[in-house]
Amino acid sequence: MTMQTLLMRGMMALMVVGLTFGVNATWAQLGGVVEGGNDSSVDWTRGTVVATGVGAPPPNAVNMSQARAMAERAAFLVATRNLLEAVKGIRVDSATLVENMIVSSDIIKTEVSGFVQGATIKKKQAFPDGSVSVTVEMRLNGDFSNALLPQSDGGVEVVPLPQGQATPSAAFTGLIVDARGTGVRPAVAPKIRNEEGREVYGSAFVNRQYAVEQGMVGYLKDIESAKMNPRVTDRPLLVKAMKADGPNKTDLVISNNDAQVLHSMKEHLSFMEKARVMVILD
Repeated sequence: MTMQTLLMRGMMALMVVGLTFGVNATWAQLGGVVEGGNDSSVDWTRGTVVATGVGAPPPNAVNMSQARAMAERAAFLVATRNLLEAVKGIRVDSATLVENMIVSSDIIKTEVSGFVQGATIKKKQAFPDGSVSVTVEMRLNGDFSNALLPQSDGGVEVVPLPQGQATPSAAFTGLIVDARGTGVRPAVAPKIRNEEGREVYGSAFVNRQYAVEQGMVGYLKDIESAKMNPRVTDRPLLVKAMKADGPNKTDLVISNNDAQVLHSMKEHLSFMEKARVMVILD
């Protein structure tokens, strides 16, 4: 293989990665929350992980058809390898990455490997030199979330209103936490606490089915879009986060007053049970 051919393939790979990353950058500019590098990205708004790989045809291929198939296979292997690395870096909660769970549990390791190998091929692109690019995608919600979310006994402790403080005149239909400026990072199972460290929203408050299907929270960058999002319907409670908490900076702290309003009505506990919570990031 000549140096010119190697350079051509390298440039083509960079072009493919650039196109993929460019789409993510555009989506992020539109309000989506996307984290990633050159060959993979985690889209927390859409709930997907995407990765790209490039494979070259082997010199000993019998014919063009076999060369194409082998190049595609090589590209898929590279893409799933990149996907696995991206998945390992996903934050599960304030102290745990997926990689930590893989190391500590053979069951999780096997399940995550199966999810990655079962990733959907979203795009294939062939180049003049015979190399092929493959882009794969895996959902964060569904089986993946089910494997990672903590088991909950369902017991929750409600924060009472101070004596003499009136309850809201009407029930809210969801919660939007404005976390801009806190440095908070997305996670599979984040928590919201009050100033005293008491959990006011987390896996213990959510029906597992809702958490698995749509995630514990929705992430956006635009507060106006969040207000119109069907997840929180037509009358969301808007609160400002005071700070991010935990080693991974995934949990949020809200004021004691906001926490008390959040827990003041059974309807609020109902929308938390259905994971009708959104977080606004920078």
